Order: sequence, then C-alpha cells, then structure tokens
Amino acid sequence: MGDKRGEMKKKRVFSGIQPTGDIHIGNYLGAIKHWVSIQSEFDCVYCVVDLHAITIPQDPKVLKAKIREVAGLLIAAGIDPEQTAIFAQSHITAHSELTWILNCFTPMGWLQRMTQFKEKSERQKEKVSVGLFDYPVLMASDILLYDTDLVPVGEDQKQHLEFTRDLAQRFNAVYGETFVLPDASIPEVGARIMGLENPTKKMSKSEGGEGNTINLLDPPDIIRAKIKRATTDSLREIRFDESRHGIHNLLVIYELFTGEDRGDIEARFEGKGYADLKNKLGEVVVEGLRPIQTRYKELTEDPQHIDSLLTRAAERVRPIAERVLKKVKDGIGIG
Repeated sequence: MGDKRGEMKKKRVFSGIQPTGDIHIGNYLGAIKHWVSIQSEFDCVYCVVDLHAITIPQDPKVLKAKIREVAGLLIAAGIDPEQTAIFAQSHITAHSELTWILNCFTPMGWLQRMTQFKEKSERQKEKVSVGLFDYPVLMASDILLYDTDLVPVGEDQKQHLEFTRDLAQRFNAVYGETFVLPDASIPEVGARIMGLENPTKKMSKSEGGEGNTINLLDPPDIIRAKIKRATTDSLREIRFDESRHGIHNLLVIYELFTGEDRGDIEARFEGKGYADLKNKLGEVVVEGLRPIQTRYKELTEDPQHIDSLLTRAAERVRPIAERVLKKVKDGIGIG
C-alpha cells in the first residue's frame, strides 16, 4: 500500500473491530457491509484491535483463535485483502508507542468524562483496569497513526472520535500541524440493529441471552429458531414504526438483507401475520449469510493462510504508522 494518496487522491478510512465475542448481524449490517461497499472509493485500513481486547481478561488460546476468526469473517464478507489492509493492532508497535506519548498530553478529566468508561467501571468497580480507562487514547492513536480522513462509527463511538479530534488539535496547537483531523462517517440506515430478545437495546452479546444475536457463523436451523423466538408486540399490522421496537427491528433486518424498498416490504406482508414475517425473514437471513459462511470455511481450511494475510497487511501499512510516529517524536524532541 505505502502511501498512495499523492497519486490516487483517495481519502483514507480507518476502523477497528474487537476480536472478542462472536461477530453478529448487527456488526455486519451496521459496519462490515458498509466497509465492503466503500473499499474501492477509499483507501481503507481495517484493524483487528487485539490490544483493546486485553483491557479485560482474555483466555490466550481463545483470543488467538478469535483474531483469526474476525479477520477471516471480514474477508469472507467481502473485504478484499489485495485492495484493503486488514491487520492485527499488536503487529504494529507504533500503536502502543504513540499511546504512551499521547497519554502525556491527555488531561485525566477528559478520560473521566467518557460515558463508556463510566458505564463499564460502574459494573466492575475497583477491578477496572488502567487500560480500560485509557482505551480512548489507544483508539485515538489507532486513528491518528494513519493520517485518517474518515472513521465509520456508530452513535455510541461518536464521543471517542470527538476525543480523538480534541487530542489531535491540542497536540497540533503546541507542536505544529502533526496530525490529520479525522471526521466521523455515520451510515444512515442500519447503524443500530437491535437485539432480538431485547429490541430496545443495540444487538449485543452482553445485552440478553444466546437468542439476542444472530452470529455470522450460526447454522441455518439456529438462525430460524432465534428469529421465531424474537420479541414482537400484540398488534397485527406489519409496518415500519420505530415506536414498535421488535417489529421495526425485524423489518429493518429484512430491508438491509434484501435491499427492497420499505413500501414494497410493507405491501409484501399486507394482511399477513408475524409468523409469516418471521418465516420469510429466517430464509432471507440464512440465504444472505450462506456465501459468507461458505467462503469462511474455504479460508480457514489452512490456518496459516489468514496469519500470512495479517502479516502481509501489517507490512504494507507499517511505513505509514512509523512515518507519523517519527513526526511526533521529532516534534517533541525524543527518539
């Protein structure tokens, strides 16, 4: 990749994905599908954020397997490793190095205001790690290391991006133009797929039981069963209505998998019951995920294959990160 922006004038997009838990259709419809659709228009850099993952305790064997699984699923979903960099964060030491430097320019008060930290530390009390507190600085380093123009983020990450911009501006004000200020890019539809069991909250492993999420690697019978058990309401009409959380969520999932117009979807289910919607949606999701699951199986037949793709991608983007880090070190007088 090097830095081709001089010749190509493409804006750079950076995003990260956690290698913990299972990747579900909320991640796919809300982020990954968008990442796939923009990769020819932008210079895309996607990072499996394993350093973020260790802010809470992990089983080493599981973490190693999950890093491969996440990278494999991104490629299976349509990210082209020849065109787009997919690498593991820990393979590029500049992430950790820049985080320490930026720590020294980050007021404690800024981090104490982060709502995600407040929520998590409430639950974990004194067990909460310094890493979890410092999470936004590592996230800022991830973004700033690649001269990022755009970061596709959901509403819940918007505060972290504002923090990144504030930190970059603070550094630039003291040491001159060092960092590119990134902008948020928030997809219009499907940025928030809600849970099947708890449709008032974003689809997440931690919000509800096994039936709350449809994972990309779920077998067809499990997908159908989860959709059948999804929360609905006592009304009859099948309409896109945000106040009816359960039905609206099922219809949005249908819309995003089929690409059909909302009016056409409502006409399709005119006079039909919730069982009809759930049966049809089950088939739509099973068929929508089938090519991803088939491709994933092919990719993972040789476990070394994904490791080599991650290594190659890190080698391609490392020069960009090291150039930005050198600029930072030269600016502050170290290195």
